[in-house]
Amino acid sequence: MPYQVPEPKIFACTQSTVLAEKIAKSYGAELGKIRFSRYSDGEFQPSFEESIRGARIFIIGSTNPGPQNLMEMLLMLDAAKRASARHITAVMPYFGWARQDRKDKPRVPIAAKLVAKMLETAGATRIITMDLHADQIQGFFEKPVDHLFASTLFLPYLKELNLDNLCIASPDMGGSKRAYAYSRALESDVVICYKQRAKANVISHMELIGEVKGKNVVLVDDLVDTAGTLTKAADLMMERGAISVRAITTHGLLSGDAFEKIESSQLKELIITDSIPVEKSHDKLKVLSCSDLFADVMHRVHHNTSISSKFLM
Repeated sequence: MPYQVPEPKIFACTQSTVLAEKIAKSYGAELGKIRFSRYSDGEFQPSFEESIRGARIFIIGSTNPGPQNLMEMLLMLDAAKRASARHITAVMPYFGWARQDRKDKPRVPIAAKLVAKMLETAGATRIITMDLHADQIQGFFEKPVDHLFASTLFLPYLKELNLDNLCIASPDMGGSKRAYAYSRALESDVVICYKQRAKANVISHMELIGEVKGKNVVLVDDLVDTAGTLTKAADLMMERGAISVRAITTHGLLSGDAFEKIESSQLKELIITDSIPVEKSHDKLKVLSCSDLFADVMHRVHHNTSISSKFLM
C-alpha cells in the first residue's frame, strides 16, 4: 500500500484568526485547537490542544507592531518545536519590523535581521511571507523563505478596471523596481516620486520624475502606514494634470490619522490586502483577500510541488 502524506495542521495567532480561517477554508481544512492562558500582568502562554508530534504545521500570524504579535508567533513556534512537530512553517502575510533592514544612521539596530534570527531560534523551519519591504531580507534567514508577491492579486484587478492612458507610479525611489515590474505587465508608462523626509512619517519635499498629465495613475507600494506619502503624491499628480490617482499597497497598517488623510486627499481608491486586519471601513478602501494565494502555496509546499507560478514579479 503506497504511503500517503498526512495532511498538515494549521494554527492561528490571535490577531490573524480571521485571515487564518479563510486560508484554512480555502485549503480545505479546519484550524487546529490552541488555547492562550493569560496572566493579569499581560503575560500569556499558548498551548496546542491536540497532538502535533511528527506533523507538518503552519502557524499563521502577521507580526505588525505592537510587539505582542511577534511574541505570539515566537512562543507558538517554540511550543511546536518542544512538542516534536516535524516541519514548522511560520506563515507571515506581513513581516513586521522590516523597515529597519539596514543601519541608516549610527547606533541603531537592524531589527529585520534580529527578527529573522529570533524566528529561526524559536523553531521555524520555513517562512512564507508576502511583499517584504526589501527583497534582500530573505538573506537574513538560513532557512527557506517563500517570498510571495501580491501582484498576483492586484494585476487582475487593475486589468478589470480597463483604464485608458494608464501610468504606474512609485511613491519613492526605493520602489522603482516594483513600479517597473507592474509597468511591464500592464504595458504602461512609469513615473517616480522623489521625496525628502524631515523625520519618520514626515515628508518635507516631493517632486515627480515623469509626466502624468492626461493619465490615470496607479501608485504601487508595499505598505501604507500614515498614508502621508500616498496622499501627498496623489494631490501632487492631480495638480500636474492626472485624470485620476489610485494606490495599491499590499499591507494596510493605516495608523494615526491615515483615514482622515485619505478622505481629504484626491486619491480615488486605495486597494490593499487583508494581510493585516482592517479595523475600519471606508468608501475609498478596497480590500482583496490573500487567503487563496497562501492556501495554494501552503498546499504546494506540503506536497513538494513548484510555486514558481506565484512569482509574477
